[in-house]
Amino acid sequence: MSASVLLSLALQQQSMAGPILVMLLFFVGVYAFASFCLQRIAEKTNTDEAWWAWVPVLNVFLMLKIADKPLWWFLLFLIPFVNIVFILMVWAAICQARDKSPWLVVLFFVPVANLGVLPYLAFSE
Repeated sequence: MSASVLLSLALQQQSMAGPILVMLLFFVGVYAFASFCLQRIAEKTNTDEAWWAWVPVLNVFLMLKIADKPLWWFLLFLIPFVNIVFILMVWAAICQARDKSPWLVVLFFVPVANLGVLPYLAFSE
């Protein structure tokens, strides 16, 4: 390859670094906020190991502990389509653990409204 081709490839890769970095920072911010909310929910329900909210697989086990569901349900989270039903069941139980209506899980399907479910469960009385 000639030097001009290598230079153009380097410039293309360099021009992609900015948007990729912005996306990475956005997803890290969303993950941090969701983890913080889950940790607050665990603290408000007096669940041990609230710090599990920050660890990628342990946070599912923390959700099961908050919802008072058996830990083997984690395996059901790995089955396509079945996982959707069980995730909704777990979130409904988490809502009940926070003394909120289990019907809040319906908001997970409503665009924009779904963004407020986690903060509502984490920061409301």
